[in-house]
Amino acid sequence: MKNKSTLKLAFIALFAAIICVGCFIRIPIGVIPIVLQNALCILCGVLLGGIWGGAPTALFLLAGLIGLPVYSGGSSGIGVWVGPTGGFFPGYLLGAVVASFIAGKPSLREKKLSAAVVIRVAVAMFLGLVILYIPGVIHFANWAMGAGKVPADKSAFGYTMGVCVIPFIPGDLVKYIICLPIALKIRPVIAQYLYE
Repeated sequence: MKNKSTLKLAFIALFAAIICVGCFIRIPIGVIPIVLQNALCILCGVLLGGIWGGAPTALFLLAGLIGLPVYSGGSSGIGVWVGPTGGFFPGYLLGAVVASFIAGKPSLREKKLSAAVVIRVAVAMFLGLVILYIPGVIHFANWAMGAGKVPADKSAFGYTMGVCVIPFIPGDLVKYIICLPIALKIRPVIAQYLYE
């Protein structure tokens, strides 16, 4: 039992480190850059599954809050949370937790891919990626209104969708298509070490 707990902590730390490394891969487009960290949070959540799925993302977020340069572009601190993109950080955690609970704990039985497993993991990852936008959109819309960034002919929601959601849908679809087979392949391997 002690060995399994140690392995879980090691996997959480490893996955948090992978999410942190994602900060160096950043494609600047407009106000919000394309990053891998959103997809990595969801992927790590699905890989661990269940109650442990959100732990790597929580550790990554905590590391950035205490000043380690692990957020997009090597940024960190509370100032990033209150800036225009700050709402995406709680979204990362919310998306990872939702995805991990939908995917459930990985199992060795998943080595033989069934339609049910593929659908469950696919839905978990898709909903995780969608849900992570909700706090980000709300925060950005409030920030844009307060900063006077919303054009007179648009609503705050319409402006936000045009700036921080719609341009990123193609990139997120590519990330989803890449991460889904990775999750399906690695989940049974993780089950071998942590759950069975």
